[in-house]
Amino acid sequence: MKKLGKGFWITIGVGALFFAILVIVSSVMQLGERLATITPYLAYAFYIIAGILFFLLIVRPIMLVVFSPTFSMDSLFTEEENARKNYTMYRRVAKNLSEENYLSDDEKNSLTQSLSDPVALKQSLSVIFDATIKKELNRIIAQHAETVFLSTAISQNGRLDSIAVFTINLQLIKALVLKCGFRPSYAALGRLSFNVLTSAVVAESLEDINFSELFPGKGLAALGEVPFLKIITGSLAQGVGNALLSLRVGIICRNYLFMNLKGVPKSKIRKLAFAEAITLFPLVISESIKKLPSRLKNIFEKVF
Repeated sequence: MKKLGKGFWITIGVGALFFAILVIVSSVMQLGERLATITPYLAYAFYIIAGILFFLLIVRPIMLVVFSPTFSMDSLFTEEENARKNYTMYRRVAKNLSEENYLSDDEKNSLTQSLSDPVALKQSLSVIFDATIKKELNRIIAQHAETVFLSTAISQNGRLDSIAVFTINLQLIKALVLKCGFRPSYAALGRLSFNVLTSAVVAESLEDINFSELFPGKGLAALGEVPFLKIITGSLAQGVGNALLSLRVGIICRNYLFMNLKGVPKSKIRKLAFAEAITLFPLVISESIKKLPSRLKNIFEKVF
């Protein structure tokens, strides 16, 4: 089977973003029309707020990612001639990383002392990316997956879940790119956009999940038929599914940024991402469930 080219994935990525934005704008317009039946001014105020949020949560992250410098981490492990060829980019990435708080003083000093030597700088970057940055990126991925779980486990609206998942995953990619100081290639971003859109579509479809079918055992199925428990278990199942998908998106993005350090071909990145997401999944869910009571408490306090 012929390998799909970069142009294909860039087109798919742009199309995925365009489709997701159309869905969001359509939802905003529908809600605005309902508010207009109460008073036009309420609809105008809603459109202004929605426009500001759309810029901050959708447009700005996309711009920050797209206009970040691209950088192939493969070059960190190639022959020494490439160290000199990529010296300018090494320096730029090293300076971005030196401003991060999660690097130790020794690591920052290593980068600073290596700035004048392209080969030494390449070696310093290799060690720091492999030993420190991966842990920090995993923390960011887990944090956003927890947010996805808490948001979609509480929400009872499939379209709202879809928008939340899309927005949070977009913020996740932005956070990973800014943390590294560079972005994946445009083709990789196209694949990521498709994965983000897929996660959002799945998030909306999970609204119709049947707890009895998900857990066919008689005892659990009976619990799922209790009205109040059915709502709770159904929402938790939605949150669990969305969190797993968010983990996968984050890990794929991290792998595109520097998984090729290990010489792993891109064709295996998705499979490895799912396997690693399953590994991180129990910790994310346990931490999310700990935070769920306080999140529910805050909601009830705002309502009542």
